[in-house]
Amino acid sequence: MPVASAGPGRGPAWWWLGAHGGAGVSALEEAVPGGRDAERAWPAAAEAQPVVLVARSSARGLAAAQNAAQQWASRMVTGVDLLGLVVVADAPGRLPRALRDRVRLVSGAVPRLWEIPWVEPWRLGEPHLPKACASLARDLTRLTRPA
Repeated sequence: MPVASAGPGRGPAWWWLGAHGGAGVSALEEAVPGGRDAERAWPAAAEAQPVVLVARSSARGLAAAQNAAQQWASRMVTGVDLLGLVVVADAPGRLPRALRDRVRLVSGAVPRLWEIPWVEPWRLGEPHLPKACASLARDLTRLTRPA
C-alpha cells in the first residue's frame, strides 16, 4: 500500500485504512464517528498516526489485510500506530472454516481484531449502528483518548 502525507496539524482521532476497494470504510466512517478515510494509503506525519485497518471477510479482502499487516510489521511504514483490524462481513451467515482460519491467522499480526457482522441496512444504503460498532466505537475512543 502507498504512503501519503497526513497533512499539517492535528488529524482525526484515527484513520480508517481500507486494505482494498469495498472494504467497508464508508459505512464505518458513518457508523463510528471520529475517524476519517485514509483513502487506501498509510497516513504519514511527524507525529504517529493512529490507524485502523479495514477489510471484508472474503478471501481477497483477508489477503489484502494480511499484506498490509505484513507491510506494517516489517516496519516498511513509519509514523503509524496500528490500532487493529476491522473485518466486515462480506455476506450474511457464518464464515466458512477456511475464512475463519484466515481471520485468525491475520489477526495474529495486528494488535486487535474487531469483527462486524453482515448489516443488511448498509447494503440498502440505510444508516444503522450494529452492537459490534458500538463496542468498536468505545474501544477506539479509549485507545485514542489523549493521555
